[in-house]
Amino acid sequence: MVGWAAPVHKVRGRDTGREYEVWQNGVLPRFHAPSMADSSGTHAPRSPFRVWQAFLWSMQGLRATWDVESAFRLEVYLFVVLAPLGLWLGADGVERALLVAPLLGVLVVEVLNSAVEAVVDRWGPEHHELAGRAKDMGSAAVFLADMNVLICWGLVLGPRYF
Repeated sequence: MVGWAAPVHKVRGRDTGREYEVWQNGVLPRFHAPSMADSSGTHAPRSPFRVWQAFLWSMQGLRATWDVESAFRLEVYLFVVLAPLGLWLGADGVERALLVAPLLGVLVVEVLNSAVEAVVDRWGPEHHELAGRAKDMGSAAVFLADMNVLICWGLVLGPRYF
C-alpha cells in the first residue's frame, strides 16, 4: 500500500497514561484517524473525576495566563470594575447581558491570543513571516473584542445619556 508505514515506537501519554504510536517523521498515514485525547472508543459520558480534572487543567491555564500576560491582568481588573457597573446600569436582563458579555468575550479572546503566542514562541525564537502574522492576527482579535465592548456599551448607554 502506497504511503503506509509502520509505527516507529510507542509512547505513553503524560496526562492519560494511554499508549500512542509515533510514526516516522511524526506523521500519521492518511487513512489513520487519530482519536481525541479523552476518547476511549465509546460515547459514554465522562466520569466526575474526568470533569474535575478538566476543570483543574482550565484553572492551570487561567493561572498561567495571569502569571505571564500583563494585558490579561489589566483586562481582568477592568472586568472587575466594569461588570458590576454594567449590571447596575442595565435597565433589564438584555441590556445587562449586552454590557457584561462582551467584557467576558475580551477575556476569552485574550486567553486564546496568549495560547497562540505561546505556541508560536515554543516553535522557535527565529523570526518567521507566518509566526509574525499569527501573533498580529491574535492581537487583532483582541482589538476587535475591545471594539465590540465599546460598540455595545455605546449602543446601550448612548441613547440614554446623550
